Parts: sequence; structure tokens; C-alpha cells
Amino acid sequence: MSRSICPIYCGPQVATGVARADRLPLLKSVSHSTGVIVLLLLAGLVNECRAESQPEQMAGEPLKQLSLAQLGDVEVTTASKEPEEVWKTPAAVYVLTSEDIRRSGATSIPEVLRLVPGVQVSRIDNDHWAVGIRGFADQFSKSMLVLVDGRSLYTPLFAGVYWALQDGILLEDVERIEVIRGPGGTIWGANAVTGVINIITKRTKDTHGALASVGGGNIDQGLSGFRYGAGNGGNFDYRVYGKGFSRGAGFHSDDQGFDTWRMGQMGFRTDWDVRHNDHLTIQGDMYKGGVGEAVGYGSFTPPEQIVSYQAVAVSGGNLMAKWRHDLRKGSDIQVQAYYDRTYAIAPHYQETRNTFDLDFIHHLTLGEHHRFIWGLGARLSPSEFVQKVPTLDLIPHDIANNVYSGFVQDEIAIVPNKFSLTIGSKLEHNNYTGFEIQPSIRGLWAITPRQTFWAAVTRAVRTPSRVEEDFHLIAFGIASPLIYLAVDGNQHLSSERLIGYEAGYRTLVTPKFYVDIAVFHNDYDDLISFGAPSVTLDPAPTPLHLTIRYPWANGVRGSTDGFEIAPDWKPARWWQTKATYSYLNLNLESKPGAVDGGHYVTNVEGSSPHNQVTLQSRFNLPKGFEFDQTYRYVSALPAQLVDSYSTADVHLAWRATRQVEFSVVGENLFQPRHPEFGGDLGLLVGIKRSVYAQITWRGTAD
Repeated sequence: MSRSICPIYCGPQVATGVARADRLPLLKSVSHSTGVIVLLLLAGLVNECRAESQPEQMAGEPLKQLSLAQLGDVEVTTASKEPEEVWKTPAAVYVLTSEDIRRSGATSIPEVLRLVPGVQVSRIDNDHWAVGIRGFADQFSKSMLVLVDGRSLYTPLFAGVYWALQDGILLEDVERIEVIRGPGGTIWGANAVTGVINIITKRTKDTHGALASVGGGNIDQGLSGFRYGAGNGGNFDYRVYGKGFSRGAGFHSDDQGFDTWRMGQMGFRTDWDVRHNDHLTIQGDMYKGGVGEAVGYGSFTPPEQIVSYQAVAVSGGNLMAKWRHDLRKGSDIQVQAYYDRTYAIAPHYQETRNTFDLDFIHHLTLGEHHRFIWGLGARLSPSEFVQKVPTLDLIPHDIANNVYSGFVQDEIAIVPNKFSLTIGSKLEHNNYTGFEIQPSIRGLWAITPRQTFWAAVTRAVRTPSRVEEDFHLIAFGIASPLIYLAVDGNQHLSSERLIGYEAGYRTLVTPKFYVDIAVFHNDYDDLISFGAPSVTLDPAPTPLHLTIRYPWANGVRGSTDGFEIAPDWKPARWWQTKATYSYLNLNLESKPGAVDGGHYVTNVEGSSPHNQVTLQSRFNLPKGFEFDQTYRYVSALPAQLVDSYSTADVHLAWRATRQVEFSVVGENLFQPRHPEFGGDLGLLVGIKRSVYAQITWRGTAD
């Protein structure tokens, strides 16, 4: 979407007549930045190797300090909704473990995702991010699907994920984050076009005892969390938790520090092994907070553009139940149901949404050659929109976005333990475009038990949203002659379509060195941009004025190409290094007859970095100390007026006793501030250098 037109929740993309912002000073020398990292590494190397004798395992953290071979054996569920080892997954999968999350020092889910190859995370300001997988990053991540324990965070109001609402999760309770780069529509349905992110929390049996943490700094001004877990010593376990935080504003050259952020959340989870083959999980969360942002909307009386810096008040909650019944070996039935409620009130709109979701999955192992899975799903999502200003509306105000789906997939072992084909398809019906089909075929060749090659061809779609079909926005243009700009919904849009071609190779070169490589080519069609404008002379509302109207249209097509490399090296038990390199090239073009496609093409191509690099180094030092460094390089985003930049984060922790841990984290250390994505009202927001300290206490289980 153009930065000059504001959809519903748009802090950073609101102004008409965007002016070029002053560029903040950036540290451009990659060689200098790399030298700083080398110095940090050398500082760690002078420590005694007695760190090898330090305890490596914390209670309740089963994915901590695994060997590289064991990390390849970690079972992931996002690719097929059934557990399968990373080695045996024919997709570009990357797993962030609980240890990766803790030692990153990050305080939010988007910041953790910076460590994943192929994922772009650009902070717009201190409470908004542009996140994308293999391109198409924007504030609402409209082309990728984000889940928490299988519960979708995608909202059809604005076609995407409102990241500021997803940060109430207690990061200490996250078992892992599975990221599938590439289309996942065959399993997950529409809008899983560029990838799927599944945040998976720990089972309650792994979180017995008490945990409390408190901290703060110059940006993360207040951080607090608690959790208590226990069980009956047999088949029932539970936990309760709470989290609250307050974040200050970034750097604003106009002194409008609107991007403050406060949130509180609490929740629970229970796991009950009803019988040896029946497992029931019930969990829920409630949250409330305020998300600071700047919004702009037109006014007729007087004729002007109004800018508001009032925070959006948000609240909501969810309740989810999962039941799994194990059948004969290798087969099971799963049923998942959840209810999710969101409420938001802003200066220019108000919305309440209730979502009811039900999924049924049946997994069958048929002999030695077939792993067959099929399922059915239904999602009902009624919403109520309240118009608060005359220049912004969604018609009708009350609507239900309903989706019904079924899928089938068969993993065929052509040569058992050597070569397999996975063939499947999703059939889905939605309110906007009717029936959609999303097939895929994937092949996996196990060259050795620790060396695999895979390839895939997949079709995926992104369906239109209310913003594109039912939206009516009028923005003030110029005073003389009096001109307004309008965006009108189009109820005849087609889904955006992708045909994706992927291949990958992963190998354990030595017990201490692992590498994962993925390449891709994606063909896109019917991408939604602005269509041909029209001009009307409108006597009402007074005064008489011209309106230039832009409809949405399927006006762009093109392709993306790239590759990702993720090596992992453990030269010693006390030292581990990780790296990622991602290359991306977008080649888009306007379709014949599309008038505004050129603007869309320029904006999208110039908002995705061609190159991204991360380097991580972790040291387990004597006396319970840990010293971790992360270096990041992101190439320029010309459409967002952002130059390339390098920066680094440092995490220093000391486990004083088995119960108490102190930590200090420094983020964005190379510059006092730097921009990462286009700013509000045409101004780039500087992401400041920040430091925070935290103390965490872990009580032992009864």
C-alpha cells in the first residue's frame, strides 16, 4: 500500500504529500563492523576453557545446548501438522529454540525473528514492524501466516498480523519458533503465501515451579513477568502466567514521541493425559493495552487533513482446546477449537471481532509406504465496525468472514528411508473469491542419514480483505482548487496467486559443522495495487470539491528469486557460532491497462533488502557467565529512504545461583540511532541505541 494512504491501523503510512526525511547518520563500513565482532570474539577466547565444566541444562528447557546432530533430529509440526524431524522435512524450515530466544536478549517476537534466514524484520518505530518472508514486508505481514500453537493471528480486517498485539507471550514459555520459508497453503490455507511462522509454547510438565523477572532500561522502560506451574505428579499439569511492559518512544526529529507502548497479559495452560492414548490441552490468554501511533484522516469541515497522536486502546482474549487420540502405531486423530476476541478503539474507527475456529485432522500410517493425512476446517469471524469520522468507512459495518476448507496429503516412501514424495492439496471456500485450490508436490532424497536434498512446487493464494473490498477512505489533497483523494473498495478482485519453485540441501559436514541451503523462484500474478483513477465533482458535503478516486485492482505480476545459507559451527562445548546470509531479487511489472502499477512496483521492490547478514557468537564462560554477540547487516531500502546499515547486539548474563540470573543487554550499538523503514507522516523514526538490565528468579518445583 502507498505510504500516502492510510488503512485502518496505520501508524507509519498515513500522510499525503510525503516529504523526503532527513537521513540519519549510518555506519556504512561493513569491514569496520566485522572488526568489532572479531574483537568481541577474541575477548571471549582469552577466558579459560573451564567453561566446559559449567552445567549446560536448565530445568524445563529441553531444547537448550543440543548438539548439531540433535538439532537436526528436532521434530517440527508446521510443515505437515504432524511431527517430523528437520532432516526429513521437504521444506525450508528453521527452528529457533528456547535457548536461541533467551540468549538473543530480544524482548519481542519480531526482534527474535531477525535471526531467521530469509526473514526481513524492519522496525518502523518502537511499536510497529514491517515483517516479511522472501519479500513483500509491510506493517501487517499480509502475505504470510503467523500462528501461536496453531491458532492463527491473521485478521481479515486489514489482511495481516497486527504485531503490537502479539507481544504478551512470556518468552520464557516459548519452546521453539518454527519458520517455514515458502508457500504453505496446502496445509494452512489462504494467506500462507510467502511462509508460515508457528510460535509453540512449552508443555506444562516442563514449566513446573515458579519464575519471576523484572527489569528495565532506556527504551524497554519496564519489564516484568511471572509464571507458576505444577501438577498432580501423574497425568495432569498446569501453569499460570502474567506479563507487563512499557516501552518508550524512538527518535523523532519533530519531537512527536507518539510510539510509546504499554501492554499487560495473563493466561493459563493445562495438559491432561486422560488415558495413555488421549491427550487434552486447554489454554487461554487475556490482554489489554495501548499502542501509540500517528494516524491521518481527511476533514470536510474545515477542509484539511487531521493528524492524531492518540494511542489505540486494544483488548481481547482467546480460549483454545486441543484433543489428540492416538490410534495404532503412527496414526492419530486431532481436534482443535478456539475462540478469539479482539477489540480496538482509535480516533478514527472502532472494531470488535469474534472468531470461532474448528479443525479436524486424521493421520494414517498405511503400511511402510504411505503416511496419509486429511482434515476439515471451519472458521467463522463476525465483526462490527463503528464509523467515527465521515471520511473513513467500511460498508457494510457488520459482516462475517467465513472460511470452510478441506485438505488431503500423502507422503509416499518410494524407497523407504531414501526417497519420498509428498503430494497434497487444499480446497477452501471464502467470502471474497469463492473456491480456491492450493496443491503441492514435494520430494525428499536422504543421501545419508545426515545429508538430505529436497525440492518442491507449490501453489498458494492471498485472498482480498475488507480493506480492499469494503474500504472507503477520503484524504485531503490541496486547498485551491479544493481536491480530495479517495480510495474505494473493489468487490470484484481476484486472489493474489503464487506458483513457487524451491530446492534445498542440508548436511552435517562434521559433528561440529552444519549447513542448510535453500534456493527459490516464485511467480506472482494478480497482485493487488491501485487501478485507473477517476475524477468526480462533488457538491456534498460542502464546499464543492473535486475527488480523485483510486480503486483497488489486480494490476501487478512478476517474480522473485533468491537463496539463503545458514551455517552453524560448534568448535567447542563452550563456544558456538551461527550465521545467515539471504539474497533476494524482485522483478515486478504492471499488467497491461494497470495505471498505478508502476508506483506499487517501485514501492515493493524498493522495500525489500537484496542482502541480509547475521553473525552470532555465544560463549559459556567460567563462574556461570554467558557472553553473546549478534551482528546484523541489511542493505538499502530506497523506497523507504533507508540506507544500508550495520549494527550489533550484546547479551551478558551471570547465573549467580541455580535460582538467580542477572543479565544486561545492549541493542543497536553501532549508532546512536538509525532508521529501518518508512516513517510516520513522511518522517523516518530513529531506532535508538538501547540498554536494559533484568533479574530472573527460578523457583524449584515441588
